[in-house]
Amino acid sequence: MARDSFRTATDRPVTAVTADEMRDVDRIAVDEVGLQVLQMMENAGRILAWHVRDVRDGDVIVVAGNGGNGGGGLACARHLANRGIPVQVVLDRPAAELSGAAGNQYTILDKMGISISSGIDSLADIDGRMTLVDALIGYGLSGTVRPSATTFIDRMNDLSGPTISLDVPSGVDATTGESLGAAVVPDRTVTLALPKTGLDATTGSLYLADISIPSTVYDRLDIAYDRPFGDDDWIRLEQ
Repeated sequence: MARDSFRTATDRPVTAVTADEMRDVDRIAVDEVGLQVLQMMENAGRILAWHVRDVRDGDVIVVAGNGGNGGGGLACARHLANRGIPVQVVLDRPAAELSGAAGNQYTILDKMGISISSGIDSLADIDGRMTLVDALIGYGLSGTVRPSATTFIDRMNDLSGPTISLDVPSGVDATTGESLGAAVVPDRTVTLALPKTGLDATTGSLYLADISIPSTVYDRLDIAYDRPFGDDDWIRLEQ
């Protein structure tokens, strides 16, 4: 867990943040600067969809929870469907229990006619190679993973095919990197805005996505920030 453990391919350091610091970033961005959650979520979903296409092997299954992480996964499903890629969504709860931005994203997918189901049984019968998108639990995880989420994580790890995690692999403490019970083992993680300190222990490759948070947000929190993206919307991070 090191704040300066991440670097770009050109050896520029990229500041990492803890889960609490990332909460502050999100709060300042929305409450003080005026950036909307759906704006950031749209960027996250679009960039995640590019990475899914980059590694895709077979049809795509997006496993999504509630909140920002789940909403980003649902936005990703829309971008994939818009490009004619076979995609289905498995929710960790009944759709009626989704709230806020995640609920908004679900409504769009439902009107598009995308296959959406809920519950572990939707994953239990899957056979063959699939590309999995892990949008189950975000950086806000605290305490041991609940048994209901554990069943999803265990099943995702059992399936064959590439797995891409959004922001932080589900079950991993974003600050410490500790596995809080079961944890997804991804082939690639696409983390958002800034890397999280706990990602220095993550398996697979790590990419950082620009979700349009302006530097003034980091300035207000005294977080050292030198925009690492150049002309790109995402970069690969090295350790």
